[in-house]
Amino acid sequence: MNSKILELLGSDADYLLKHECKTVCKSKLHLPGPDFVDRIFAPTDRNPQVLCALQRMFNTGRLAGTGYLSILPVDQGIEHSAGASFAPNPDYFDPENIVKLAIEGGCNAVASTLGVLGMCSRKYAHKIPFMVKLNHNELMTYPNKFDQVYFAQVEQAWNMGACAVGATIYFGSPESTRQIVETSIAFKRAHELGMATVLWCYLRNNAFKKDKDYHVAADLTAQANHLGVTIEADIIKQKLPECNGGYNVLEKYGKTHKLVYEKLTTDHPIDLTRYQVVNCYMGRAGLINSGGESKGAGDLAAAVKTAVINKRAGGMGLISGRKAFQRPMKEGVELLNAIQDVYLDKDITVA
Repeated sequence: MNSKILELLGSDADYLLKHECKTVCKSKLHLPGPDFVDRIFAPTDRNPQVLCALQRMFNTGRLAGTGYLSILPVDQGIEHSAGASFAPNPDYFDPENIVKLAIEGGCNAVASTLGVLGMCSRKYAHKIPFMVKLNHNELMTYPNKFDQVYFAQVEQAWNMGACAVGATIYFGSPESTRQIVETSIAFKRAHELGMATVLWCYLRNNAFKKDKDYHVAADLTAQANHLGVTIEADIIKQKLPECNGGYNVLEKYGKTHKLVYEKLTTDHPIDLTRYQVVNCYMGRAGLINSGGESKGAGDLAAAVKTAVINKRAGGMGLISGRKAFQRPMKEGVELLNAIQDVYLDKDITVA
């Protein structure tokens, strides 16, 4: 096994690498692999152009041919404001540097806004798969509100040569019903035009903050995933679960079952993430977990730990942005490569 990975995992190495998942057996999952498009998507209603788009992503970057994905997402200029996102490294106010980081970092694709990718599409759209994020939460309205609204049209992504489109739904929010309808329409059109679809299945409601932050509860995020694959998201992006039992602490909310907690999950992060994979149609739609915010010196170790959890749970990869672009490009490339090394290491197996 890669000694650098062991070093970065530190005292968590045995806890994460030797864990045996006894909730849902890995034999029941549809796991990533070189034949994933043929095995999983070819029998579906996706047209051949979508299969081509997916295959192009799977065959790009350092993870080409593995069935795993490493994606650089930089939509934070809108989602978190440009100043908050790019002040740590002003080079990334320039869209070209975002694309360069994804290429130098060996990513399968670069995900960003219509404006960022459109600004340099003629130079780079044929060099690395583009994923256009269609909707965003803007933080200019006062007081701040949290609502994903469409900034771009599917046809604009297609015209610039994008391989895929992405969108976010804030499940649990008062606006989620509208967002579900809008995104379902957009994903249908994207598939008609031959592009893959990626959904950020996030939770958003102040009521989800109790004794813990249940926005990252395994049971709630897993159901968000299940709604995401229902509108034919080919790939699901979700935050790594940090707790469980969200349904049990919210009064008169939704439905769950005691076996979710007694049989299908434990408190181990790999088992909690396994439940997220299970709700992505047993892995037929790939689960990519979020890399999370940058916290400085510990980012490299945190990114590797997240990758190990995702891979061993049966996930498809990581989508990591701020940890990579909020530092010098050389260090950002090293962080992306460290994540990819987890998926390239054959000694790190599905639990």
